[in-house]
Amino acid sequence: MERKFKGKSLFAFPPDYTVVDIETNGMGDFCEIIEVSALKCRNFEVADSFCSLIKPSAPIGWFITNLTGITDEMVSDAPEVQSVLQEFYDFVGDDIIIGHNVNFDVNMLYDKLWLHNGLVLDNSFVDTLRLARKALPTLYNHKLATVAQYYGIDTRGAHRALRDCEICNSCYISLKRELQKNL
Repeated sequence: MERKFKGKSLFAFPPDYTVVDIETNGMGDFCEIIEVSALKCRNFEVADSFCSLIKPSAPIGWFITNLTGITDEMVSDAPEVQSVLQEFYDFVGDDIIIGHNVNFDVNMLYDKLWLHNGLVLDNSFVDTLRLARKALPTLYNHKLATVAQYYGIDTRGAHRALRDCEICNSCYISLKRELQKNL
C-alpha cells in the first residue's frame, strides 16, 4: 500500500509527544491489531494514557499468546477495531509519535485507520531504535529490552502495548540525555 500522506521520520527530541505501541496477531497481509496503547507526554512527563484490546476476526495463535499473554478469552468481548482506532486517532491528535521500531506501528496504524475508518495518520514520528543505534553503537543489539536493560529500566510486563509504551518512554528520555551530553 502506498502511504503518500504518512508523516516524516524525525531525529529530534520534542518535549510534547505521544508514545505508541501495538500488539498484533502475527505478521503479513492478514495481520490484525489486537491491542493499541499510547502515552500522551507533555514536557517529557506522562499526562494521559490510552489502552484497548481489539477483537480480532480470527483466533490468536499460540506464539502470540505466549509472547504477549493476550488470549482469545481476553479479546472475546473487546471492542471492534473501527471504534478503538477512532478513539486512538482522537487521543493522538496531531502529536509527534514516539516508538521503538515505530515504522511497523505507524505503517500498521496508517493502513488500518485508512481501511476501517477512512482516516489518514499523517503524524511525524521519532524512532527510539534509530536513536539507540546512534547513541549506543557498540550495544550487541538495539531491541527495546536491550536498550532498557542498558539503562537499568525494568522490563517486567513487556510485550503488552501499554507497558512497552512506558518502557519506550523511559528509553527515549535516557537516549535524549545520552545524545545531548555528547553534543
